Amino acid sequence: MEGNPHGMTVGFPRMHKEVGERRDFLPDLVATVARAGAEVVVEEGIGSGMGLADVDYTSRSDRIRTGSNAEAFAQDIVVTLRCPEADEFEKVRPGATLVSMLHYSTRPARISALETAGIEAVSLDGIVDDAGRRLVVNAKGVAWNGLEAAFDLLEATWHPLRTAARGPVQVLVMGIGTIGRHAVEAASKFGSEERCRAFMAEDLPGVVVRAVGRTVTDDEGTMRELFATTDVLVDASQRDDPSRPLVPNVWLAALPSHTVICDLVVDPYLLDADPPTVRSIEGIPRGDLDRFGFASDHPAWCDTIPAGIPTEHRRHVVSCYSWPGVRPHECMELYGAQLGPLLEVLLERGGATGLRADGRYQERALQRARLQTWLGQGRSARHGGRGPLIDAESTYHDAVR
Repeated sequence: MEGNPHGMTVGFPRMHKEVGERRDFLPDLVATVARAGAEVVVEEGIGSGMGLADVDYTSRSDRIRTGSNAEAFAQDIVVTLRCPEADEFEKVRPGATLVSMLHYSTRPARISALETAGIEAVSLDGIVDDAGRRLVVNAKGVAWNGLEAAFDLLEATWHPLRTAARGPVQVLVMGIGTIGRHAVEAASKFGSEERCRAFMAEDLPGVVVRAVGRTVTDDEGTMRELFATTDVLVDASQRDDPSRPLVPNVWLAALPSHTVICDLVVDPYLLDADPPTVRSIEGIPRGDLDRFGFASDHPAWCDTIPAGIPTEHRRHVVSCYSWPGVRPHECMELYGAQLGPLLEVLLERGGATGLRADGRYQERALQRARLQTWLGQGRSARHGGRGPLIDAESTYHDAVR
């Protein structure tokens, strides 16, 4: 069985999410798994959101066949980008390995459901190398897609952006990790190379980008002072304590009325969890691929934010649960290239239970992403303080999907 000595089978179910979620893993990745010796079941209609047909997959190998959603979920290893819904866990047989973006640190209910179902989980967002750098990540896509949306909204709502009389656009980036650094570059170009060229041709003033980390974000006085001159506020932070906001809603009062908040973090509100999870910037709506731009008077401020969360101070917001999905084909090409070698190792080891902490490079990375490894570290019990920003791609937030 070539690189699959344990005879593992692999399923690729489709994601049945919001209409705007068009991503599926591409034929190249599925063919890689088949070449490693696995029998592969892809759900009928896979790739159709990106213009692909079933034959684009099945023609790559006689080991690849189409099947129902239930058949794809019934394999030894199940691979899907975004986590299945809770009621889909029952389709995964006990002992099988689920490979998906699972975000252990902000999903206590999901962890409990995975344990109850007896699923061996490997979280894509937790696959990190020996230096803590994520191996399956589209950091550039998150930053550039988010900043492009932010400047689109700023251009639509703030007339001075297209006038030479204004000064430089002022952007404040909270977070100096990988995505924060990409955000700095994207912001410096008005969120897109095309817009940057157009604005420069019109001789419009450019952009000044300021980036702050943990030594500043806990200082309310300094943050309010910075907010007062900010046209675009970018949240690329990672908190130690997701139960407390990084930016309380009252701080937003210091922002100019035209400011656009660019939410690259997109943590949820999970108030019933113990401890709870709240949004990094308090009281702003959370978007998805169907809608990610919200004016300050949008109904989402009332309809989607839990009662008791302060929303008095509002600004325009762009927020998307899955920023990389704005450009689905480009995103899945990258994820496929990153994930292929890791799935080959997973097949070789016979699924998650065969992974060893002292294995070679990719095996060690996969082992770190196991749910059992994460539980063994006891991270769900460690909380304290409002939480500084940290450079922690190993646990980076929900938007990187």
